[in-house]
This record gives sequence, C-alpha cells and structure tokens, in this order.
Amino acid sequence: MKKIKVFSFVLCLALVVAGCNNTQKGAAIGTGGGALLGAIVGKIAGNTAVGAAIGGAVGAGAGALIGKKMDKAKAEAEAVQNAQVESVTDANGLQAVKVTFDSGILFQTGKADLSATAKSSLQQFSQVLKNNTACDVAIQGYTDNTGWKNSTAAQSAEKNKALSLDRATSVSTYLQALGVSAAQIKSVEGLGEANPVADNSTAAGKEQNRRVEVYMYASQEMIKAAENGTLN
Repeated sequence: MKKIKVFSFVLCLALVVAGCNNTQKGAAIGTGGGALLGAIVGKIAGNTAVGAAIGGAVGAGAGALIGKKMDKAKAEAEAVQNAQVESVTDANGLQAVKVTFDSGILFQTGKADLSATAKSSLQQFSQVLKNNTACDVAIQGYTDNTGWKNSTAAQSAEKNKALSLDRATSVSTYLQALGVSAAQIKSVEGLGEANPVADNSTAAGKEQNRRVEVYMYASQEMIKAAENGTLN
C-alpha cells in the first residue's frame, strides 16, 4: 500500500508539473486508483470540496472525455475579461475549471454590490455557463483578514465570513438574472478569511485574498454520459 501511495504521489506531481491538457490528465486520473490520486491532486491544485456525488471511481476513458469537455469550457472562460482561469481537480479526481474574480474588480471595500465592470465580466461569463449546462457550478466568496472597527478578532472573522457570503450570493443572483439556471448552481458559500492565496501582511496580498471563485465541474449527468461514451 505504501508503494502505491508513493507511486500515486509521484504521478500526481508529474501531472501538475507537466504541461499536459485536461484530456491527458483526465485519462490518467480516471483509473481504478483515481480516488486516491484525485485527493492528492486536489490538495495541490484543486478543490476537493466540489464535485458531484457519484459513489465510485471513474474509468480512464470517461475521465478523458470529461477532460476534453473541460478543455473546451476552460477555453471559453479564458475569453472573459478580468477573469483568472485555471484547470483544477475536484473531489472525484476529475478535471474541473476554476474561475477567479478578485474583489478589486467585483466590489468596493467592505461592500457586496457589483460594480459596472463586474457586471460586464459576469455577462460574458454567464454565456460560458449557458454553453456548458452539463457542468455543475460552485461559487465561493473570500475576504482578507482585515478587522472591523470596534470588533474583536473573532467578531471580525465572523463579519468577514458574512461579507464573503454576501459577495458570493451577489454573483450567483446576478448570473441567474442573466439566464443561468438556478439548478446549475449547486452551492454558494462564504468562507471569509479561510484559504488565503497570498500574504495578508501586504496590501497586494490582501487584494488577492478578497475574491470570488467559481468552479465548473462534472455533473452526475456528464459523468454518466462519459461512462456511456455519449459525451460530446
């Protein structure tokens, strides 16, 4: 078992470091050992909190088809202004697409109201989601660790968590107003100061940590179609 884990970890690193596309990574991950490898890859480059409940490993062929589908979705998302797009791995070890909007684009400090620039970007992004209805969507809001006036550290953390949820909800609500199906958006969360992506001790780092992340990942229907060989 130890040798298998070591091999899986080495393979995981190879996938992350190498410049392979989602189709290639999907085929490698979608194997009998996909659950273990997927968890490792997720911790390094993905988000193991998102992913459809499927109750079993996905085969290599299905993983490759899903990877190809995600390559197309990623290419569409990359055309959206003010969006940072990357390939990640979900809880099932399958390829997903992560789109990050920072709060400098989306919100004023301490606010959850969308700016005109943010609405323009989300209008473009809504079309990506409508073009990829087989993808489930998770929306996660974050803040930096700046404290609130007349509040303790614990109180500030709770207020930041509430603010991050308000921001994620603003994105979700606006996307739905643009025609994205509410059924496609599976979760909307506010995670506050958790999971910083940069150093909160600098202004530049704080700006990066104030963000909304949108994940596009394989739905149960997509996985089923891939396993049946009918996913286009």
